[in-house]
Amino acid sequence: MAPPQFSLTPEKEASRSQFFYRQLFGKTPPLAKEHVNLTGKTAIVTGSNSGLGLETARQLLGLGLTKLILAVRSESKGEVARKELLAEQKADSGEIEVWNLDMSSYESITQFAERAKALDRLDIAILNAGLFQTKEAFDQSTGYEEGVQINYFSSILLMTLLLGALKAKSGAQPGRLVLVSSDTAGWVEFKEQNSRPILATFKIKADKWDMQERYGTSKLLSQFYLTELAKKVPASAVTIDAVNPGFCYGTALTRGGDGTLTGLIVNGVRRIIGKSSRVGALSIVHAAVSFGEEVHGQYVEDGEIRPLAPIIYKPEAKDIGKQLWDETMAELSFARLEESIEEVAH
Repeated sequence: MAPPQFSLTPEKEASRSQFFYRQLFGKTPPLAKEHVNLTGKTAIVTGSNSGLGLETARQLLGLGLTKLILAVRSESKGEVARKELLAEQKADSGEIEVWNLDMSSYESITQFAERAKALDRLDIAILNAGLFQTKEAFDQSTGYEEGVQINYFSSILLMTLLLGALKAKSGAQPGRLVLVSSDTAGWVEFKEQNSRPILATFKIKADKWDMQERYGTSKLLSQFYLTELAKKVPASAVTIDAVNPGFCYGTALTRGGDGTLTGLIVNGVRRIIGKSSRVGALSIVHAAVSFGEEVHGQYVEDGEIRPLAPIIYKPEAKDIGKQLWDETMAELSFARLEESIEEVAH
């Protein structure tokens, strides 16, 4: 995959110096209702009862969104978030609903997607829910490491099953599907790339657990999938992109490390160099409402289209992408994802 014309190379984008520059000096252009009006539109935001998801929901409503669906694991926490958002809005503001979604359950994901298909319209879906594991653990039902399970398998299952609900109706603009990604996807060694099969390696206990390597790898796997999916689904049907909100404070992503020395260090660094959830969410909203079909299959950061992880543009990416695609389709064959993609593509 040849890189589009970016303002910097994929290698520069993935450098630590560029990361610190973005964190400390990066600017995300503001969005105003005068320029982006979401009146009449419906959006889903996952993981939206707190942190980045809640702030993203808040900003969408501020742009006039007519209907917002908070997709959350805890409906009681979702109701608290709903009441908070309603209290901030004007009397004629958008409708807000709370839907249950447990990303650790394939059944919950498929039921959620079926419910979404019954909507009169769905214009935006932002997949923000994710997991950062400070300790290695495995999903009891699938056998995969939990971070890979949630950040890869569950996320791309939901992504693909929502395509039908997002597909542009006759004469309408294509729906926008946004996958929240991470800087860390460009930093990993990804030693598993040489294994065949690849995904089965994530069922094996690591010789030495590296939480950042595994988190970044789970996000890189999703970038590979998004790249392949964008080749199969035309931008005129559903426009698909990834977004990096940056390293933000005020989120629950690293809650697994609460009470540990590692967690204390991570949270301390985050307070020093972290962006606020408001700023991080603004990047997510840009990925959802800015740009046209040129953003299809791309990666958004600070309101600009930037490079994906460097490996995505290397010659070996073609074979890795195909291998991961075939293994993923086999693993999730129960959901008939290829049929869902075919229906959207034609």
